[in-house]
Parts: sequence; C-alpha cells; structure tokens
Amino acid sequence: MNQPPVTASEPLATGSATWRDYYELGKPKVVALIVFTAVVGMFLAVPGLPPLGALVFGTLGIGMAASSAAAINHVVDRRFDRKMARTMLRPIPTGHLTSGQALGYAAAIGVASMAILWVLVNPLTAVLTFASLIGYAVLYTVWLKHITPQNIVIGGAAGAAPPVLGWTSVTGQVDPYALLLFLIIFAWTPPHFWALAIARREEYMKAGIPMLPVAYGVEFTRLHILLYTILLCIVTLLPWLTGMTGLIYLAAAVVLGALFVRYAIALRRDGAPAHLPMTVFRYSINYLMLLFAALLIDHYVDLRF
Repeated sequence: MNQPPVTASEPLATGSATWRDYYELGKPKVVALIVFTAVVGMFLAVPGLPPLGALVFGTLGIGMAASSAAAINHVVDRRFDRKMARTMLRPIPTGHLTSGQALGYAAAIGVASMAILWVLVNPLTAVLTFASLIGYAVLYTVWLKHITPQNIVIGGAAGAAPPVLGWTSVTGQVDPYALLLFLIIFAWTPPHFWALAIARREEYMKAGIPMLPVAYGVEFTRLHILLYTILLCIVTLLPWLTGMTGLIYLAAAVVLGALFVRYAIALRRDGAPAHLPMTVFRYSINYLMLLFAALLIDHYVDLRF
C-alpha cells in the first residue's frame, strides 16, 4: 500500500517515541517553575502548613494542567518550531511524535488534571486552572503571539496565575495577597521573555513571529526591558508595604531587584556583549525562584520592625 507523501507541515513519525519525548512535550523546566510558585502560594495561604490533600493534589493537578497547555503549544507552534534552532529538536519537529499523539497526550492529562482539581481540591481552583490553560494554549499561542508585539504582556496573565491557583487550592477563595503574587509574575514576564527574544531575534524574524525586537528593534526592546524591570522592582515592594511580608523578603526583593536593574542597564549600553541577553534571561529565572523562596522563608521566619 502506498503511503501518503510527507509534507513540510507534518513530518512522518519515526516510531521512535519514548517516555522522554512525552516528558519533553510538557516543557518540564517551565512547569517546574510554575509548580514552585503555585506551591509557595499554598504555603503562604495559611499561617501554618497547608492541608496535605490540597498540597499533594493541588500540585499534581496544576502541574498536569501546565504540561497539557505546553503540549498544546508544541502542536500549534510545530511549523514555527522547525524554523528556529531553539525549538527544532522538539518531539514533533523531529518526527518522534505526531500532532495527533501530542494532542491525545494533552487531552488525557488535561482532563485528568481538571478531574483531580474539581473532585479532590475544589471547583474554583479547577475553573481558574482551566481558564489559565486556555489563556496560554489558545489565546496566547494561537492568537496573541502572531498578531501583536505586546503578545507576552497580554498573554502573561495566564503565566502569572499559578500562585493564585495554589492559594485557592488551600483556601477555596481568591485573596488580595494572592493577587500581589500574580502581579509580581505579571510584571516579571516581559523583561524575562524579551531578553530571550533579543537573543533569538533572527529566529523569530525567520518564523514570522512579531516579537517586540522583531517589530520595533533591539534598542526599543532594551529600553522596555529596563522600564519593566523598574516597574517589577516597585511591584515587589508591595507585599512588604501591605504588611504581607517582613524584613527577610524585603531584603531579598531589594538585592535581587537591584541586580536585575543592573543587568537591564548593562543591556542598554552600547557595545553590550552578544551573550548578555541570554545572561539576563537566565538571571530572570533565578530571580523569580529566589524571590519566591524568600517569600516562603519570610512566611515562617517573620522579622519585622
């Protein structure tokens, strides 16, 4: 029997898919950071320790939903991924997995995550997690990413949701302090991602994706990285100013923010090294992890004036 020709849009699966291909489909490094911020939200939601059931099943459900959204992102972006060195070795562009297999995997863990959250956590967390999944996998990936250079600013709301989801997993309600955590990640996302976009500008241009440095140039993007980093530093003071946190968090926010601003200023200088955007990108990841770790430590070691 003759097989249909292989088109450029969908390579023939090699049949060599392994558990690691499905693992990579879920963007484990990204999901790890998402889950970490969600778990911090769970601990911050209560004076002592969060209930074990909410902690375990909330973490599992949120992590699976994030992996489902990531798998959908792989499917939607498969044609663009083949044009970019950063993504061309993903499971679908290499032919290890077909789009159908990836969608099946995304559907399975997505449905399972909603069932876990609805039944074993609470309906509010399930609804908010589903909205976050749709926001990233559909609104951002399918639509915003390809029509506006402000894609990451608007779409960043979905990525900023995890600490709120963690908080609601434990309390069953959205608290103003949880929204402060949301605001921190929302302000962090643009300078974080735009640094990567500068480093990969030629690839995004080749793929036809209008990221900010493609649409308005590198210098314009560097300025906005600095402005958003300053905004981020101001936002990170709000937990202390509102009485949510103590001196441990304040010290961490000031030091980590000062380093971020220093990087952003260095990025704006003429003759900045070519590797600096990726250095800023990597620092931004460490920045968020350390900032949320400081939130967690401060919650249990409360030092105040």
